[in-house]
Amino acid sequence: MTTAAPRPTPAHELSGTAPTASASTDVNFQGLPIPRGPVKAVLSFYKAPEDGSKPHNYVEPLPGVPQRNFGESLHDVTLGDLRGQEQKFSLDNNAFDTVQNVPSEEYEFQDDDQIKRVYYPEVEKLLLESVPGANRVLLFDHTIRRSHTGANRAPVTRVHVDQTPSSAAQRVKFHLPEEADKLLQGRYRIINVWRPLNGPVMAHPLAVADSSTVRDEDLIPVEHRYPDRTGETAQVNYNPAQKWFYFSGMKNEDRLLLKCFDSDEALGLWGRAPHTAFVDPRTPEGAVGRESIEVRALVFG
Repeated sequence: MTTAAPRPTPAHELSGTAPTASASTDVNFQGLPIPRGPVKAVLSFYKAPEDGSKPHNYVEPLPGVPQRNFGESLHDVTLGDLRGQEQKFSLDNNAFDTVQNVPSEEYEFQDDDQIKRVYYPEVEKLLLESVPGANRVLLFDHTIRRSHTGANRAPVTRVHVDQTPSSAAQRVKFHLPEEADKLLQGRYRIINVWRPLNGPVMAHPLAVADSSTVRDEDLIPVEHRYPDRTGETAQVNYNPAQKWFYFSGMKNEDRLLLKCFDSDEALGLWGRAPHTAFVDPRTPEGAVGRESIEVRALVFG
């Protein structure tokens, strides 16, 4: 007989207002100071192809072919620290949310089959408990990112959104073809569940924009070319009105929920959260490279 794990704590259920995190006052296991508080950092935004062609990106680069045909535009951005003010944000209002104190029985994150067997049910349970209205969850893939040389996938340092309205509907049709017509008539969302594997995060933390400050015109659809099909993601134009945040010193028990699409434009008006890894200029020398996993989910209801 197993004992029920303690319920995770969604940000909106945190009582009171914790003091906003300030300068580094705590350290990681190496004894290095963990960067806290607001920070100014350089983020990489979209720059249109010089020849005026439609932007595209190859998921698996082809020999002798550039991976993408668009460039980057670098801008200094001030990021607020979510730590201490987590309860101010929600999936419906801002397209992201935080959850703390989430237990897990998966520690290795080396074997995909084990991840699906052990970690996927935990993520499904978390989403059903944390996402208002959710009654069904389908996890359709995951990506592990590691900062060390030779890693299969490194942190992505370009501002982007994983889905567009077109690609979100295609996801439902692709993964649930027999039920798609009915499911597309109800509310469906695509939500990424992001967490570190070797927290607290000190190098390449994840930045996320408050979606209510992002205009539709800021988002540029980009063909996301797989070997067997073509999807669509969104790159993001810089706009000084955008408000950016990060969750300082994320621990392995912390989760960041990123909404990439919401079919309900009334409840989920701001249904997309631009995000990117970034270089924190305060990262101390010798800090371990960030390792993380993001699981992508279709959430119905």
